[in-house]
Amino acid sequence: MVPVGDSSPWGLSFAVEVDAPADLASDDRRADALVTVTARAAQEASAGAPPAEVLIMDRSLSMYGRKLDEAKRALCAAVDTLRDGTLLGIVAGNHRAEVVYPPGGGLARIDAHTREDAKLHVVRQLAEGGTAIGAWLRCARELFAAADSPGTVRHAVLYTDGKDEHETPQELGDALSACADAFVCDARGLGDDWHYAELLRITEALHGTASAVVAVSDLTEDFTRLMRQAQRIVVPRVYLGLRLNDRFRLAFVRQTRPVAAELTARRRQGAETLVPLGSWPPETRQYQISLQFEPESLTVEEELRAARITLHAERPDGTRGPCSAAAAMVVRRRATPGLGVPRSAGLTRVEDERALGMAMRACADARLRGDTDAADRELRLATGLAERLGDLARLGLLRAVGTIGPDGVLRVRADAGGAEIQRIGVDSTKTVLPPDAAVLPARGTAGRPSGGARPAPPRCPRCGTAAASASARFCEDCGLRFDAPESGDSPKDGPDGGGGSDCGRGQDGERQPDGGDGLDG
Repeated sequence: MVPVGDSSPWGLSFAVEVDAPADLASDDRRADALVTVTARAAQEASAGAPPAEVLIMDRSLSMYGRKLDEAKRALCAAVDTLRDGTLLGIVAGNHRAEVVYPPGGGLARIDAHTREDAKLHVVRQLAEGGTAIGAWLRCARELFAAADSPGTVRHAVLYTDGKDEHETPQELGDALSACADAFVCDARGLGDDWHYAELLRITEALHGTASAVVAVSDLTEDFTRLMRQAQRIVVPRVYLGLRLNDRFRLAFVRQTRPVAAELTARRRQGAETLVPLGSWPPETRQYQISLQFEPESLTVEEELRAARITLHAERPDGTRGPCSAAAAMVVRRRATPGLGVPRSAGLTRVEDERALGMAMRACADARLRGDTDAADRELRLATGLAERLGDLARLGLLRAVGTIGPDGVLRVRADAGGAEIQRIGVDSTKTVLPPDAAVLPARGTAGRPSGGARPAPPRCPRCGTAAASASARFCEDCGLRFDAPESGDSPKDGPDGGGGSDCGRGQDGERQPDGGDGLDG
């Protein structure tokens, strides 16, 4: 990997690294790259506009009693954690959304007086009605509109203990589209009567994180931590800019670390494709870019730039400008089919991590619908992948819901609670840095050749698409897992439980001119 840039908009210094195998076999049709973006606090950070925070509390009837009391305690702790000067709004939601603070709407600047006033309005809330999360998010968007500076960091957090039953999936989707790129939202599920797919749908659209809070008494600690993390956000909006050589088209863009998310559907077409990456604190994130091409369009042994990659950040006046130097994704088509080019260890790991997430969601879905055989099978698959990846966090979750039967076979515990199963689903998108290379299994033990000719990649029996590599476990286009029967056991590709967004199915983007075929320009 080669660092390609470093600049400092709004107090963060961005560096971009690209990991892309340059050599392509003569019959390859896809080229992939991992893009790692690291943001560090700049030495001379200028003061920006005060951040804006909206807290969204579920006060539906199912929250009655101790749950609502604990939730109020958590919101009050969150208010206490916010720095003076922060702009605050609070929404109470059931089948409607109501602004409870400030009483007249808009946002209030936090000081000693407003802090106590906000907490008084929180503790007065009563449990009643149903659940319509899309309405809550639209209400939050209206509150954020009161922060008139384009450079304001806008962050929201919501919790719910139930399913989104008082609006249709389309209504929730319309709300997410209206809120996309307007603010970042984290979401928490309480207890066991919510559905992980709804939370993942929300946080994927709004660049947030979703988690399960199994014990409602843990919500206060969780919200306090979220507020501290939110106060580290410096840049409100960052975009990944892609200029493609006209022989290539965009198949997909995904965030792969620290949380997996599909990003392709949000791209903005133009001379340069811009993919929103949300707001940024000092941290590192990783993305996978996949390009498709016709092999015959590439001259054998010609080295050319397939894509130019640049980061853009939003300035205080709302305009965008580059915040990193341009990086080149360079490829070269070789003359031999199935050339024995070592596959990028990073790309191989990303594919395995994605397969792990799909298996975890398939396990959760099967258990929730009462299909114990399928749940057991997916648990065994997921556990094996987590062990090979050294992903101790997800491995611990999987082992916690499993038990070894008298026959020595791993199965989901009969008494595994709904909250535990929801957590398997909601944590399926959380990835970790690879452990020390010394404890990873050798490449050969994972069934991948370390040298010599590459075996032919499998072809999907359902849609006929050739896989990207011989080690692929599922079809990028239709989501079919190659080791599962076609009768419906394939893990779902996206967190919404419906096969994922279109970007998870290898959709083609528009071709974009990039001037020339070579490396110049």
